[in-house]
Amino acid sequence: MTNEHQLVKDCLKGRASAQKALYEHFAAQMLGVCYRYTKSMADAEDVLQEGFIKVFNYLGQFRGDGDLGAWIRRIMVTTAINFLKKNSRYQYDLSFSPEQQGFMHPVSPDNPEVTLNAKQLADLVRQLPPGYQAIFNLHAIEGYTHVEISAMLGIHEGTSRSQYARARSLLMTWLQKESESIKISQYVRS
Repeated sequence: MTNEHQLVKDCLKGRASAQKALYEHFAAQMLGVCYRYTKSMADAEDVLQEGFIKVFNYLGQFRGDGDLGAWIRRIMVTTAINFLKKNSRYQYDLSFSPEQQGFMHPVSPDNPEVTLNAKQLADLVRQLPPGYQAIFNLHAIEGYTHVEISAMLGIHEGTSRSQYARARSLLMTWLQKESESIKISQYVRS
């Protein structure tokens, strides 16, 4: 922790080596955060760069009473959400029109029994439409409430809740299909 505090102090003094060290320490982890909200690595890298510009611009506001990584993560999430809002490719998917909201099945109480590793689950989440993906990540991964998500995305709280439910339902459907596929392939091999 004291190393991070010293690193922040050195960054605030304008030391390029400290800025480079801060970036290198957090870049890979934060790229993963950015990638969860975008549909391409190029977009994730753009968000990462924009996010680190904000980190260095606002580093003086870091009070040092919390975790530096968590503070940087919040900046990256906010930057990713702002990127989705202003990027025309994602605009439609974040609008949540009534026509879009009706195409999914309701959440099933059945939990599919399938074992996935973290990468497989992340790949499934990345297949969600961008709006669903953003809300799922914000609520399930980042821990934001639906009230906070509605404020971030400029949508109603109920829309956040329904989109999360639909994202969850779609993931469960995909997991059930994955589970059935695994059972069939095991049966064929026997």
